[in-house]
Amino acid sequence: MAKRHARYFEWVASVHPYRRDCVARLAAAAKPGARAIKWLPSSMGMDPASKLCDPFYEALARLDLPLITHAGLERALAGGDAQELGNPLRLRRALDHGVRVVIAHCASMGKDLDIDRGSGGPATGSFELFARMMDEPRYVGKLFGDLSAMTQSQRAGPALRRVIERDDWHPRLLNGSDYPLPGVFPLYSVDHLVELGYIERSAAPLFRGLREHNALLFDFVLKRSLRVGGKRLAASVFETRDFFLRAPAVAAARTRSLAPLAGRGPG
Repeated sequence: MAKRHARYFEWVASVHPYRRDCVARLAAAAKPGARAIKWLPSSMGMDPASKLCDPFYEALARLDLPLITHAGLERALAGGDAQELGNPLRLRRALDHGVRVVIAHCASMGKDLDIDRGSGGPATGSFELFARMMDEPRYVGKLFGDLSAMTQSQRAGPALRRVIERDDWHPRLLNGSDYPLPGVFPLYSVDHLVELGYIERSAAPLFRGLREHNALLFDFVLKRSLRVGGKRLAASVFETRDFFLRAPAVAAARTRSLAPLAGRGPG
């Protein structure tokens, strides 16, 4: 689809890091232009903190391909007992390998064990764990947050307020739509956002009309209109193209350099 409509679309791939051929599959995705790798650990059954991921992380870092991965409580797809795999702290391994990591929804829902304090660490808000890593100087330029779904009724609370207020984070936040969910009416409530003070009551009819007309436009205009104490999301949050672009010559050279590693996936 992206190839047929290249004027409008780019694409990302999903490769499981436990595959024996994961590095070769990654190179095969990068060569025709994949812009990132997407994971949902709780549903895909991979532990981002496992040493099995190391060859994949090394390849991602060499290709400078970002990893977009869900964290925190996941309800969109079945996760069952694997929800712990969405602990944001488990992504330290990827970051420490030099991978650019984008945490979907800024881990804005659920709780995870604070494994920084050991395997018996206390249950802590997933967003608080994300925020801790965002404030670590060593992850500046490596750790990013994605804003998709953060205006959903279940997420549009303290976490959304914090990402608006923390303008020092804005250069590391990326807008995402989570399409088609903005068009699923029970998940989003304009009235709830008015009650929370994020948008003016007088603007509510506009947003309702936009949502019925075009869910993507609704999501975009809504996020551009959010206000907390006079602060708003910076324009750079919505200018994501440069984050995903790689210089063609550099990308090609890095892809070629992975050829000797093909087939050396974990296991």
